[in-house]
Amino acid sequence: MKHKENPTYLDLFISFFWIGLTGFGGLAMTAHIRKHIVEKRKWLDGSTFDSGLALCQIIPGAIVMQLAAYIGLKIKGIKGALVCFFAFGFPAFLIMFILSILYKESKNISGVEVVLSSLRVLIIAIVANAAYIFGKKNFKNTNDWIIAIIASGLFLTKLHPVVVLIISAFLGIVLTKKENLQPEKRVMTRTFGFFLWMLLLVAVCAGILFVVHKDFFTLATMMLRIDLISFGGGLAAMPVMYHELVDVFHWFNDKTFMDGVILGQVTPGSIIIAATFFGYMHFGITGSIIATIAVFTPSFLILMGIIPFFDKLRMHPQFYKAINGILCSFVGLLTVITYRFTLGIHWNLTNILFTLIAFILLVKKVDVIWVVLGGVIVSMLL
Repeated sequence: MKHKENPTYLDLFISFFWIGLTGFGGLAMTAHIRKHIVEKRKWLDGSTFDSGLALCQIIPGAIVMQLAAYIGLKIKGIKGALVCFFAFGFPAFLIMFILSILYKESKNISGVEVVLSSLRVLIIAIVANAAYIFGKKNFKNTNDWIIAIIASGLFLTKLHPVVVLIISAFLGIVLTKKENLQPEKRVMTRTFGFFLWMLLLVAVCAGILFVVHKDFFTLATMMLRIDLISFGGGLAAMPVMYHELVDVFHWFNDKTFMDGVILGQVTPGSIIIAATFFGYMHFGITGSIIATIAVFTPSFLILMGIIPFFDKLRMHPQFYKAINGILCSFVGLLTVITYRFTLGIHWNLTNILFTLIAFILLVKKVDVIWVVLGGVIVSMLL
């Protein structure tokens, strides 16, 4: 089948809905997205994708959600960004919404614990495979390995992710040996006006919520704040979310919060989709919608506002060296996440075999959805 070089909005919606539906592993899904959009569909060149991935790492919010919007923007402009952003996030919202209803009815998640435990093991294989893919692609010499190792060590010290990325970019400029690529022609950068209009719309909606329902206003502004300061991806939002929901407002106890985080981890997409769970548990259907929209809005607006300036930076000769440093640090981050996930698993022979087989299948380029479905089915039969 010959793929369209200029896909329609429907093409984008279907593709990103499917990616969002099969997007297990959070940050690891950047490799899955690259394979689908760059290698399979050829809708975007690898250089533009890598630049977008680097940008999405240095601004707050869910990296994979922003990356979907960036790809849509580069392919079909602002409308394309909106289509991809919604299509990618909607499956995760729908699944989390259903899980939230089931949880509220049963008061726990023990009924699906077998499935959840198998998914946690599979997610380790997915994240490790993503580290392997990006390492294989980006590591051209010893200096690239050095950058990744230094970044891994810095991430392990729990230094702020933005600081690690700045250090990595500097190391990239200093240590990268490969010649700069020729920057591609800039496209679809007229987003600043849209950013200002959307900023105004957010302010108006917040004002309406304040007048109509102050509890909804509190929920919305809380989620807006959480997204604004969650540098380093969705996982970075969890401590802030815990502080707000448990310590400040006392809406949930520790157990309910951790159950929401677990559901966020095993739901496709970013773990920050746990906001849907918390919104539903305290405010019902309306709360789940408000929390979901609010927790993804700031990072999307920042992306739209910064794109024109980012594209200008891409014309500078040192840009790709800095990008290389950030991409090497991304491999380090994925490696650290893999390590941290392994600490939360009760390892036995079955789990070890599960992880190794899943990793081998992914390396052999078996589609992630078949690996996940196969793992769930096998775990239910054992």
